[in-house]
Amino acid sequence: MMLKNSAKQSEVHTSVNAAFPPIEQRPIYKTVEQFSKDNSFYTPSALRNLIFKADERQSTNGVIAGNGLLDVGAIIRVGRKVLINEDRFYHWIESQNIGSQK
Repeated sequence: MMLKNSAKQSEVHTSVNAAFPPIEQRPIYKTVEQFSKDNSFYTPSALRNLIFKADERQSTNGVIAGNGLLDVGAIIRVGRKVLINEDRFYHWIESQNIGSQK
């Protein structure tokens, strides 16, 4: 009887692991205020400006493309709350300098 239970448990664990693969490292999400406090080179208003410019928007001259923060997944919106993925934000910062290097 114990053998049947352990086989069933093993089968359940296998199906659960297939449905929900293990997460290697949980991303670090911060609010605008938390990110600004930890990284003093960005004020909260400067971060909000970058977040505003992350979306594609319409101007009198046509459509203005976003700055790429949404494309790399650096900004997550949960309702009205905006969270910043710290690792992806740093990756986006590094990608901004690639074209100017010689």
